[in-house]
Amino acid sequence: MQLLDGKVASAALRETLKQKVAGHVAQGMRPPHLVAILVGNDGASETYVASKIRNCSETGFKSSLIRFPADVDEQTLVDAILHHNQHPETDGILVQLPLPAHLNTHRVIETISPEKDVDGFHPVNAGKMMLGEGGFVSATPLGIMHLLQHFKIETSGKHAVVIGRSNIVGRPMSVLLSANANPGNCTVTLTHSRTKDLPSFTRNADIIVAALGIPGFLKKDMVKPGTVVIDVGITRIPDETKKSGFRLQGDVDFDAVAPLCSYITPVPGGVGLMTIGALLQNTYQAYLNHTS
Repeated sequence: MQLLDGKVASAALRETLKQKVAGHVAQGMRPPHLVAILVGNDGASETYVASKIRNCSETGFKSSLIRFPADVDEQTLVDAILHHNQHPETDGILVQLPLPAHLNTHRVIETISPEKDVDGFHPVNAGKMMLGEGGFVSATPLGIMHLLQHFKIETSGKHAVVIGRSNIVGRPMSVLLSANANPGNCTVTLTHSRTKDLPSFTRNADIIVAALGIPGFLKKDMVKPGTVVIDVGITRIPDETKKSGFRLQGDVDFDAVAPLCSYITPVPGGVGLMTIGALLQNTYQAYLNHTS
């Protein structure tokens, strides 16, 4: 068993981006600029945004954090996005999800210009990904593809089972894995919470992407020896032995499943780091699009 270490793969991706940005700045150009919008004070969202801002700084990007109170009215949020859609030195815009219940998430995301939608959530970018026409790919699936590429995981002709059908991870993951590309060219089965006898699918998989959001869902008896397992899940579990009061648990019963795998991602230290790396890559590409 070998770990698909997100620390290693994401560091390599960020170092490549850092060198490219330094080269542009040395030529008198401005650095890429990411604008992050955070609504409310959700603990997990605060942590995620802080990590994105820190990674921007370490990679030579400029970042701006715009905060709104949890009770912000929708039009105020939309107006802020529209402002940065038009701002010539804003390359990427992300709105940290989830949003408070009174806000229409679809309207907010669709307000972001597709050319600055570096999270890859806008319907235009989702459609372009489906058609293989470029655009920005949702950061988590894109990060997973980078992870597979970094560790030279053979995917062509393999049977991949994706557990979870979200528009952010599961569905785009199935499209990318089945695409005529490298990594890609998998035969993909997309499963979910209503799939009958789900273990019959996972036991025949060469690659499993677990993105259901249920801690420890994938058990030892659901995996055949030699499988590549990608754990997308990350749930906070109360743990009084931790200073933070919680530990992070993936969708895979790691201790039981890992010995069976050829490769497996850890949680934390796996997919989450790759998501941030892919977000930076999308921002860099948006920057090139705007400055070329």
